[in-house]
Amino acid sequence: MPGIVEPLSQSLSQPLSRRTVLAGALGAAGLGLLSLSGCAPARQEPTIPQAAATGATRPGGRLRVARPAASAAETLDPASSLSAYEYLGALYNRLVKLDERGGTVPDLATEWSSNADVTEWTFRLRGDVRFHDGSAFTARDAIASIAHILDPATASPQAGVLGEVIDAAAMTAPDPHTLRFRLSKPNAEFPSLLAAYQCYIVPADAVGDPRRTGIGTGPFRLSSFHPAGTGSVEAVDDHFAGRPVLDGIDFFSVQDASARVNALLAGQIDLISQTNLDFATARVVAASPRATVARSVNAQWYTIPMLATSPEFSDVRVRQAMKLAYDPRRVVATALNGTGSPGWDNPVPPTMAAFLDAPREHDPDKARALLKAAGAEGLSTKIYTSSYDAVFTPLAVAYRDAVADAGVRLTVQNASSDSYYTQIWMQEPLMVSYWFTGRPIDQLLGQIFRSGSSYNETAWSSPAFDAVLDDARAETNDERRRMLYQDAQRLIVEDGADMTPMFGDRLVGISRDVVNYTEYGFEFDHLSIGFRK
Repeated sequence: MPGIVEPLSQSLSQPLSRRTVLAGALGAAGLGLLSLSGCAPARQEPTIPQAAATGATRPGGRLRVARPAASAAETLDPASSLSAYEYLGALYNRLVKLDERGGTVPDLATEWSSNADVTEWTFRLRGDVRFHDGSAFTARDAIASIAHILDPATASPQAGVLGEVIDAAAMTAPDPHTLRFRLSKPNAEFPSLLAAYQCYIVPADAVGDPRRTGIGTGPFRLSSFHPAGTGSVEAVDDHFAGRPVLDGIDFFSVQDASARVNALLAGQIDLISQTNLDFATARVVAASPRATVARSVNAQWYTIPMLATSPEFSDVRVRQAMKLAYDPRRVVATALNGTGSPGWDNPVPPTMAAFLDAPREHDPDKARALLKAAGAEGLSTKIYTSSYDAVFTPLAVAYRDAVADAGVRLTVQNASSDSYYTQIWMQEPLMVSYWFTGRPIDQLLGQIFRSGSSYNETAWSSPAFDAVLDDARAETNDERRRMLYQDAQRLIVEDGADMTPMFGDRLVGISRDVVNYTEYGFEFDHLSIGFRK
């Protein structure tokens, strides 16, 4: 029958199609299919909220979350590169987690300490925690979970970070609630490396067993999961941190961005996960009666990598010129409509305690001179982008226009979104990319900028940078260590091949009935989010 909205629970084994969700939007009373190009009904221009709504919540309710379409190979193994990220924070806990300033705070561990040269770390674990299957959490489970990350067969993105300082034999349990690590080299920031979202703890007997995935100690337990499809989690009444406000969360895979937005506007979902709304779409959402925007400040870190091994950018003078040639404030205004902060080519977010506040200069004339000295006057090349992220192309265009004053001629080249990170990233000389902020300072600098790191997107190699990072890790004085991390940032700005034009605010589509959405450290607060009282 025309006008009937097909329910979201139509099939737990199939992702929602664009047609299904758009039909729901069209069937919503008085809503119609809104154009996402910014064409809203004539009214005062809507503003994007500066922060998510907070307030008293009513107990219970189920949050309906739309997530992007995923691979059929996705898994609930948190260590995997194919993990269903949106479920992880609901199902699992880590030993430690990060606060909003990037500091390490307790989760399954209550306290930790090191020896004098920070080569041995001891963690005291909670004794009142049980997994969803009823088994007690002990140090054995933590050892098995971290060993699983380190196992080459797992191919975990966190293996390289942890593998620099530990192996499976480095972990021991003096008693069921004490965990000890013996590091291969000093690292005063070691606890923060265990805050990565791959470091969630699973039962030792469930590691690598696909029949037992999803069993954790988190505030929700799994009730269903279909790779690339739908799934649900249910509140744990006796969770050690308290019962969540919500009764449960339902996840739906929705094929594309416009379909997800229209499902939100039609009231079929309550939250769009893992997708940053572009500014025009965010304005439409903010103007709607059912939905609004939860703004997470500086949550996305946008980069323009220059491949340091390419003929175009192997000369440091050319890299310096590409930075001096543009003003990040202009890029933020153009690409983000002001919903972000200028980066000045420093990858550390300004909200982090170790941030170096030392903006570089903007000098197109000096950029021209450097290009001439390097034999690259009138540099002409392509800058690659795609529809993978809504901000990629506006960023590429804004940067192209900004560097023209220095005589740099760029051609914006669009590439397919489904192969962008397999055929363009780390292969073409110049492109746009992004990361989520929330990494601890040592992991951020080491994983993405250290020589030889698998995530070093520019292939930049600097013995001086590596040495400063090693010195920082071995430094036990907090203030001196912070200053060394700032020295590392200075080297990236002056010599590195990664440009950071801006940090973008993540603009999350959310129902007006949802309150207390906060997001940092790669996940939102599953305990406090709920529906307005």
